[in-house]
Amino acid sequence: MKQVLTIAGSDSTGGAGIQADLKTFEEFGVFGFSSLTSIVTMDPDNGWSHEVTSISEELLQKQLLSVFAGKPMDVVKTGMMGNEKNIQIASEFIDYHQIKNVVIDPVIACKGTAQVLQPKSVAGIKQYLLPQALIATPNLNEAGILSELGDLESLDDMKKAAAIIHQMGAANVIVKGGHRLATDKAIDIFYDGKDYQVLEGQLFSTDYNHGAGCTFAAAIAAGIAKGYSVLEACKLAKEFVSAGIENGVSINPYVGHIWHGAYNQAEKRMVPSHENND
Repeated sequence: MKQVLTIAGSDSTGGAGIQADLKTFEEFGVFGFSSLTSIVTMDPDNGWSHEVTSISEELLQKQLLSVFAGKPMDVVKTGMMGNEKNIQIASEFIDYHQIKNVVIDPVIACKGTAQVLQPKSVAGIKQYLLPQALIATPNLNEAGILSELGDLESLDDMKKAAAIIHQMGAANVIVKGGHRLATDKAIDIFYDGKDYQVLEGQLFSTDYNHGAGCTFAAAIAAGIAKGYSVLEACKLAKEFVSAGIENGVSINPYVGHIWHGAYNQAEKRMVPSHENND
């Protein structure tokens, strides 16, 4: 069984971060490992405000030592890193263990909040992680920040941002348009340094899309581990996330999550025998 590591933050509501990654890995049939970099909490008594609490680099290092004590990882995926020191630690482990299949999800802000992580974290992603990336998966906001182009409003803007991020070292880049792009399709731009591919999918009018970005990157990581090419892994991940959004679920008055089991119709499996007889 292929082994995939996620180095990311924790979302206690189960929709994004480490929780989304591990759920996705399971659906793809790969064995998931995890190392926490931060814990995200949301305050229901204060307008669902987000707070990011970083985990120390010493504790992250202990987790990574545990992960790499056994067989090599087939793929490593990073998400919210919390601080620049954690970025450096993760990068050092990737380099030391010569991990070639690295998926960088450059998480810069939590969904539903304008809070941008520390500027040094953005700089750290550029300096340490993007040069190690087999693929980077920024959304429009993240791609605009990383490329320093600001707000991206068109396909041409997305292509320009993808080219700049590729120049920073990422072998492949996919810029996610999502619902922020003024189109009637869910459009992403894939760039491999030579050619651009426009990936189109159905755009769902729903607020139940929490965790879509984390899940997309995790699905790409799992697809690569299973032997798909980077582009084919992106296409499969897009289908996986699309099914999750279409079948999203209401979690609380503030947020709705994608359903990670939708693509494989997990809710229809393991039904008690007495229900099968009804």
